[in-house]
Amino acid sequence: MRTALTVAGSDSIGGAGIQVDIKAMSVVGIHATSVITAVTAQNTQGVDGIFPMPEEFVQAQLEAVLKDCDIKAVKTGMLYNAEIVETVADILEDHEVPLIVDPVMISGTGFSLCDDDFVKALKKKLLPICELVTPNRHEAEVLAGMSIKSEDDITLACELIGKQGSSVLFKGGHLKGPKVVDYLYLSSEFNKLEYPRLNKAGHGSGCCLSAFITANMAKGLDIVNAVMKSRGLIQESIATQYAIGHGDVVVNPLVKMKGDTDRFKVLDALDNAAAKIVDLVPDEFVPKSGMNIAYALKDAAGPEEIAAIDKRLVVHNGILKKNGPAKFGAADHLSYVLLEVMKHDPKARCIMSLAYRDDIIDIMEEVGMTAVSVEMPKDQISEATAKAIAIAGRVPDAIVDKGAKKDRIIRIIARDPELMMQKLDNIL
Repeated sequence: MRTALTVAGSDSIGGAGIQVDIKAMSVVGIHATSVITAVTAQNTQGVDGIFPMPEEFVQAQLEAVLKDCDIKAVKTGMLYNAEIVETVADILEDHEVPLIVDPVMISGTGFSLCDDDFVKALKKKLLPICELVTPNRHEAEVLAGMSIKSEDDITLACELIGKQGSSVLFKGGHLKGPKVVDYLYLSSEFNKLEYPRLNKAGHGSGCCLSAFITANMAKGLDIVNAVMKSRGLIQESIATQYAIGHGDVVVNPLVKMKGDTDRFKVLDALDNAAAKIVDLVPDEFVPKSGMNIAYALKDAAGPEEIAAIDKRLVVHNGILKKNGPAKFGAADHLSYVLLEVMKHDPKARCIMSLAYRDDIIDIMEEVGMTAVSVEMPKDQISEATAKAIAIAGRVPDAIVDKGAKKDRIIRIIARDPELMMQKLDNIL
């Protein structure tokens, strides 16, 4: 099962922090691991006390999780002090995994959740290595060092916060107006996300949103799609918030996901296949540009509905490894071959690339697999695929690009990753 990590504080009332993160990630279909940075004594009316974990024990928790689990995404919430920030940053900078930072500074009831040196450490150590930071108005003012009163102020603040490369999701819930307008600053561009204003967001809304985003990125979504899907979820969480005490209501993280099960199954199947490929495939079978395996949703209509290993599987220092996670829209040219294949056989939803070798073709013939060779110019991939299918009289087991002068490719086709692994076993 896909796994994410939350590094945050414990909320004794169960409405925010580690407790809500685990619930939110589970709803998205992700197993949540956790590192507790502090224990709070709090309820819906306020925070009575904070006990920060010693940084040595935060480090021990992090190392225990990271050395055992294949973590797909990480979020940080309440880190409390500079020592914990530095400990977390020093460990996470050595792990190539998406990091989402929720810069928690003040509780919903107005209690400070960080010490004086926290912000300086956050800006220096953690923001430069994160993919996305999710401040509300107050947090953005602190991080940018300016007052925010207008849209121009928001855009400037986002640019200042993201100046070292991170994306910024400015949460507009604390601004006035009939609608809540969030601003996503990504690759020097802004996307405005508008939603009807509901009743006051309850306890835990910021934690819950960042946990939804982290879980969706763990499932392979890019930042834009993860934010949009998560923003829809938190809207429903706020709409269905409920009372458990005498103070603030708490958001409801246990909302229902819609139409996401098939996407999860596709990503999970690719994860399992990639793990086997890394163990099975010798270096000489890997194209110089890297190899990949792609798997399409049923009735996929475009590349965005086909998942593959982001940035491919490549040989580095003699070791085959994944360059990124399984995610939708990462199939590159394989997706166009697969889309054409599915027109002729909708059940053939998986494709994998291997480096060309004469002995592979010989072995395929020996085990009864069909391989067709055609020229496959990059601008005529669909047409060349259709030609290969016509030559074979059906979808072949493999299509060979005979026109490539360098890095010649064999594209193997199967119904799913499990059957693809069986074909790979036969070839190797």
